[in-house]
Amino acid sequence: MKIYNILKGSFLVDEGAFKNWKIILFVVALLLFMISSAHSADRKVMQVARLNAQMKMMKSIYIDSGTQLTRMKMESSVRAKVKDKGLRFSAIPPVEITVITKTN
Repeated sequence: MKIYNILKGSFLVDEGAFKNWKIILFVVALLLFMISSAHSADRKVMQVARLNAQMKMMKSIYIDSGTQLTRMKMESSVRAKVKDKGLRFSAIPPVEITVITKTN
């Protein structure tokens, strides 16, 4: 008979029903909180994955830019670019000038 009463829902409308409703509402509130927390965690995991992908892409761009800059700074690259403009490198290497100042 107890199973029949549970299926019929009589435990929700008899004399001690108020105590049952408090427990049911508490359990429902906990379930809603758990569902909300799970969705929030899923959103954060997806955001972390997206940010990791962006970080990898930015690292790749950074490395490529550094490689291009290194190639552009190479003497052979500079020679080729200034050759088109009629400039040439001096056969005599530059001399360093050192200025010595006296301090009182």
